[in-house]
Amino acid sequence: MARDAAELSRRLARDAEAVCQHYLPNGQRQGQYWTVGDARNTPGRSMFVRLKGPEAGPGAAGHWTDAATAEHGDLLDVIRESCGLTSFGDVAEEARRFLSLPQPELGRPGNSARIRAATGSPEAARRLITMAQPIPGTPVEIYLAGRGIAPVHDAGALLYHPHCYYRPDDGAPAERRPAMIASVTDLQGRITGAHRTWLAPDGSGKALVAAPRRAMGNLLGHAVRFGVAENVLAVGEGIETMLSLRAALPGMPMAAALSAGHLGAFDLPPTLQRLYIARDADAAGDKAVAVLTARTAAAGIAVLMLSPRGGDFNDDLQATGLDDLRAALRPQLDAEDARRFGEK
Repeated sequence: MARDAAELSRRLARDAEAVCQHYLPNGQRQGQYWTVGDARNTPGRSMFVRLKGPEAGPGAAGHWTDAATAEHGDLLDVIRESCGLTSFGDVAEEARRFLSLPQPELGRPGNSARIRAATGSPEAARRLITMAQPIPGTPVEIYLAGRGIAPVHDAGALLYHPHCYYRPDDGAPAERRPAMIASVTDLQGRITGAHRTWLAPDGSGKALVAAPRRAMGNLLGHAVRFGVAENVLAVGEGIETMLSLRAALPGMPMAAALSAGHLGAFDLPPTLQRLYIARDADAAGDKAVAVLTARTAAAGIAVLMLSPRGGDFNDDLQATGLDDLRAALRPQLDAEDARRFGEK
């Protein structure tokens, strides 16, 4: 692995400026250096990449230093950080793709087929989340506003990654696209996974790809959470569905289980007294609701259903607006919760 890394690093260094133009497009050339904010392609000028120099040793081309953090590395590190990769196998695969080198045969120990399995791990999800940024002023806000969700209450679970790695299912070359990143956590608040929604560059909608939504990590029983659940919680499938409810009932904690199957397996907080289940109007949603209702009732927790007029609550929000959604929800709430959460 070390020999392979050294050879790839040398090959990249031979055309360091082209590497920087491709993976650090928010930077610019200044004399013999490429300057940018950091190895994740953040705008700025604190990181300096040497464009000319020997292939190895002090002053080598491709070596970089971030004056703000004292971090340093080579162009393989730039590929890893800017693409959000977590394993050497994937970094090497991307470097070979850029250099137009052949990929190793699949099936051998240490190759990309084995490495790819690790990219879906909780560790990979946590790494992706640490590389993302808050959503204010990003295409994520534009995307959610276009779905009628503005402002977003308790948006800490949502982040933005301007160059999230997208691998098409048909074997086409991998791409870097802007994405909304959602943290998946367990009942103790530990990150167990991440959900990615790839977006159009201007945030006007989802990216025009075959699978604009994908999840990674350990999802079963866990959720994307908005607010802290104590005695009352609303849970449903989709992120936009639960954000729509959160807009109408801003004080009520919400959780998005991300799919019908995961909704049925949702872990119930130990302090919970009432659980609202936001159902999607389809067969899979009805089955998940039945499973979760039975589990919740067996635990001695009151269960109440929240039913949309359309397919889901984001459909309702976009069709009739926030005030109408709030009015439609109020009769479905427990009397105490209607007073607590149902007022503007």
